[in-house]
Amino acid sequence: MVERISISTLEKLMIGDVGEHAICVVKFYSNGCHLCHALKDTYEQIAGEYKDFDNIYFFAFNTNDVMSIKEYIDVDGTPSICAIDTSGKNKISILADPPAPHPETWFTASYIKRFIEKARK
Repeated sequence: MVERISISTLEKLMIGDVGEHAICVVKFYSNGCHLCHALKDTYEQIAGEYKDFDNIYFFAFNTNDVMSIKEYIDVDGTPSICAIDTSGKNKISILADPPAPHPETWFTASYIKRFIEKARK
């Protein structure tokens, strides 16, 4: 399940103020982004595949909720995906643009899954 989060929740994830060690995968999207809308089903499918894994959660953040997302996290646009490790390291990884972007969704499911697996290690 993918939960939509607010900026205050995103900030708590980024500083590790969540009460448990977890990997939090966040998809950044905007209302006017056709790639974001097309990626939604793929992202939800991936979240479903990880539903039985301990300590991995999937979130979505609407960048239209803030004036500038760059004030909070270094994402270049939408769609963007990051993984936040809320352990003592509070490591934030941002998924790089793919070498061959998918014309409809930008990111492919396999590209996102490789990113998640790397973040889990």
